[in-house]
Amino acid sequence: MEPHLPLLTHLCAATGRPFAAGDRVVSCLVRDLAAGGALARFDVAEAARPNYTPPGASVCQWLQVYKPRAANDADAARLLRLNAENLFLTINDPATGPAPENARLVQFLALVLERKKILRPKGRTADGLRQLFEHAKSKQLYEVPAAELSPEFFLSLQEQLGVLVGGK
Repeated sequence: MEPHLPLLTHLCAATGRPFAAGDRVVSCLVRDLAAGGALARFDVAEAARPNYTPPGASVCQWLQVYKPRAANDADAARLLRLNAENLFLTINDPATGPAPENARLVQFLALVLERKKILRPKGRTADGLRQLFEHAKSKQLYEVPAAELSPEFFLSLQEQLGVLVGGK
């Protein structure tokens, strides 16, 4: 069973103000201590993020541009499901790029999606610091920081992965 992630909210978690079309919003995925350790999402205006501390252990965060959705938007239901593909595509939005603290999680998700044949390896960037992957459905290219997948790599991901799959 995959965890479920609520859609982007319409109000800033830090200020309570509604988002407007085009606002830059930081979404934080955390283990919410106030909700008994459940996986939760908090959306905060980019300008308010430095002064906001989510109520729990951070799993990852990403920046996105707010787009109001119609009530009957077919993509909304798809976005409710948090799976490896949706999380990878959300964190790696070409308009914003991944946050540095998500690098290990992005590397792991790329590995999972490559095994599922959702991403196809396309080599490395000219400087050799990033691997290139093509998303099978959209043909969009994604750059993922290159890393050696050692036992230390997986140990460093243990807490983030535990939160995502329901561990402690």
